Amino acid sequence: MTAPSSAPLRVAIVGAGPAGIYAGNILSNAIAARDDGAFGTVEIDLFESLPAPYGLIRYGVAPDHPRIKGIVNSLHEMLDAHGVDADRRIIRFLGNIEVGRDISLAELHERYHAVILATGAIRDAALDIPGVDLPGSYGAADFVAWYDGHPDVPRTWPLEDEHVAVIGNGNVALDVARVLAKLPENLRSTEVPDNVLAGLEASAVTDVHVFGRRGPADIKFTPIELRELGEVAGVDILVDDADFEGVDPAAAPNNQLKIMLRTLNAWRDRPENKGETTGATRRLHLHFWHAPVEISGDDRVASIRFERTAPNADGSVRGTGEFRDYPVSAVYRAVGYFGSPIVDAPFDDRRGVVPNEGGRVDGVPGLYATGWIKRGPVGLIGHTKSDATETIANLLEDADAGRLQDPTASDDVLALLAERGVEVTTWDGWLELDAHERALGAAHVHTRERVKVVPREEQVEISRSPFLSASAVVTS
Repeated sequence: MTAPSSAPLRVAIVGAGPAGIYAGNILSNAIAARDDGAFGTVEIDLFESLPAPYGLIRYGVAPDHPRIKGIVNSLHEMLDAHGVDADRRIIRFLGNIEVGRDISLAELHERYHAVILATGAIRDAALDIPGVDLPGSYGAADFVAWYDGHPDVPRTWPLEDEHVAVIGNGNVALDVARVLAKLPENLRSTEVPDNVLAGLEASAVTDVHVFGRRGPADIKFTPIELRELGEVAGVDILVDDADFEGVDPAAAPNNQLKIMLRTLNAWRDRPENKGETTGATRRLHLHFWHAPVEISGDDRVASIRFERTAPNADGSVRGTGEFRDYPVSAVYRAVGYFGSPIVDAPFDDRRGVVPNEGGRVDGVPGLYATGWIKRGPVGLIGHTKSDATETIANLLEDADAGRLQDPTASDDVLALLAERGVEVTTWDGWLELDAHERALGAAHVHTRERVKVVPREEQVEISRSPFLSASAVVTS
């Protein structure tokens, strides 16, 4: 690539969650800060398969986490700040487009100097034990998508089971357990969709058991998640003293873990753990040192078996040969997320990522990756920023070295998508949908920040209403 300073660097980013938005923002700021004249401007198109932006922040964070969802405000500011004028944006949001179906990766390479994959990880990681496919065994990702109002999952969820198990010791496991145990009236002020609230109000759940393979000193929660769990009204938190033998909060390797171990220790002194009746109608049981062995049942889940574990000197755990059975009729597997292949892009089926080196996708010049599809589903938002910084630095290095090919197609990608009948949503459309959801929340009998619109077709109709109105004026 030997583009003159007047020619823009054109980049497509696939995925409009935090990883994609951070990558676009970092790239735009990096180009603006350069004074070497290598590039005149940068034009970034942010492709998203859903009609709305923000990815797992919108569809993967529990509705009772307003502080975490506050990250949406900063993402919004990043996208909203990159306008040039009413007709042209440095970063364009293009939603309701499935790369690999509506447009191919090859067609993106024809129109952009570089393509960045930021598709995240939305599938459940596998749990390879007998009975995992029995009816009543659910992936946590599917349940999270349901209670967050994802447009591509069923509107209802079976909640007819009194005793349920959640396998996992991370934040997702805690979110799932909390939503299952929480009294629905305590969710009414959140942005939980109406169909989800109705489902939770009809729930038969009374006891939620959370199982971790390791001990209390190896939990993957965060202090805020744990504290919020202990503040859930009308729910007893039950722990087993035997799980805490030899666990010393003062010996924890970091302050965050010390805080959490002190919190768990304090819960051991709560009335419900002293045999006292509290009047709570629901109970949340935390079990440590439990490795799942088998889910049993004839035509659906009836029980789950665990092997009791113990620590090794190197920090790993071993089975003790002691087995415990729990009568539950539903199991939620929260053992991690896993990436999905992108059509025509290399993919590591074992790790669930696009193979790359520093964000450069192996064997495909001009193709990059960032976020969970780059490194796997670990880490928090801060890691996503550092991922994007590394990927963008390598992309710009390749551009400076002339390793990027100039686009061969001159048409705007929107013209191609219009020919194919793809109903593209835009940033202005998102502002319409955002305002609509906020208005629904303000008008709700239980005032909320917003009430999510769930059906995809309704999201698209609201998002495209300004475009359709303008088209009607021009036509007339």
